[in-house]
Amino acid sequence: MLNRTLRRIAAVLILAAAPLLLAASGPAKIGELAPGFSFTTLDKRKVRLEDLKGKVVVINLWATWCGPCKAEMPMMHAYYQKHHAQGLEMFGVTSEGIEVRSWLKKLSGVLSYPLANQVLPRYRPIGGAVPSTFIIDRKGVLRVARAGAFSETAFRKTVDPLLAEAP
Repeated sequence: MLNRTLRRIAAVLILAAAPLLLAASGPAKIGELAPGFSFTTLDKRKVRLEDLKGKVVVINLWATWCGPCKAEMPMMHAYYQKHHAQGLEMFGVTSEGIEVRSWLKKLSGVLSYPLANQVLPRYRPIGGAVPSTFIIDRKGVLRVARAGAFSETAFRKTVDPLLAEAP
């Protein structure tokens, strides 16, 4: 009897908590505090959003088979090199299960921003499209969630004002 009552109470609590759990695991939303994330880069660096406060953070989701991803990588590489000292952090993230380092050797030049081969549950390709880019301001607010490749001009117009904001 007691066992049945405890099971019913547990079921009610689980049903009551389900909407909260689903809301907490939904996608990142523009204008709200960016959901936390944690991953390890290919060079074994542990990255957590909470450690990046005061910086502008760019998360670029890409794939090895994606032409637009490959096309925007050199631009992002150059932008990162130029603006990293101003508080820009950029991460290229793919969820492909292949050895990404061997693929990167095919690119002309070396990417200077860190790469990761992981899934970030709250940062998924928008509409299933790659590249998808998420940009978080210095206060930790998600300012941009965009599917598709950036042109250099559009990227500058998007990120330059965020870098100009006081930390």
